[in-house]
Amino acid sequence: MNLYPVRAIYMAEMARTRRTMLQSIVSPVISTSLYFVVFGAAIGSRISEIGGVSYGAFIVPGLIMLMLLTQSVSNASFGIFFPKFSGSIYEILSAPISYLEVVIGYVGAAASKSILLGLIILATSSFFVPLEIAHPFWMLTFLVLTAVTFSLLGFIIGIWADGFDKLQLVPLLVITPLTFLGGSFYSIDMLPPFWQNVTLANPVVYLVSGFRWSFYGISDVSIVASVAMISLFLIASLATIAWIFRTGYRLKP
Repeated sequence: MNLYPVRAIYMAEMARTRRTMLQSIVSPVISTSLYFVVFGAAIGSRISEIGGVSYGAFIVPGLIMLMLLTQSVSNASFGIFFPKFSGSIYEILSAPISYLEVVIGYVGAAASKSILLGLIILATSSFFVPLEIAHPFWMLTFLVLTAVTFSLLGFIIGIWADGFDKLQLVPLLVITPLTFLGGSFYSIDMLPPFWQNVTLANPVVYLVSGFRWSFYGISDVSIVASVAMISLFLIASLATIAWIFRTGYRLKP
């Protein structure tokens, strides 16, 4: 594998982030902080603790996961869609670069930005509530795996989309609602038995629950199920990208 084209794509994407710092970094941090203030103030006054954890601290992993999922998809989808839109994708397709190197460059940059945002939001949250990380290794593992997996999903969306409107279709109409309904701001144990069973069909529940377990040692589902779900997402995304490059599906404008 040639690392020079990987580095070129990666650095170009990271340079774009530096040029749009307000939109890429500051805006998501402010939005997530507002979620934290509003939900922490409005609901935290009525719910003191969940599983022995203060409500303000309880929602921190959910907020980080909400940002991580949406930003990973958005960054990766725009990163590969814009070359298609501008026509510069032909330069990449005609260059002596393998498909694997293209994926590593774009997905690596998108995942790096999402991980950086996640760590910034984690540091910001510590100013509002006292935090503890019971399992630092698993926290970083879930953070990296989720960022990479959903950056791969965003890469797929960027190839599939034929207009800017479709770039936001999945993040706004699928991922965000699933995250809100996936236990980001509450424990599914608080729901009636019927809705608990319905909620377990939401795959985001397993990601949020596993990430929260890494902080406080509490979860709505087993850690094994959480690891299995993120692994399934990763395998499915890799298989889809392999099929796209094998068939040439929508790689050109």
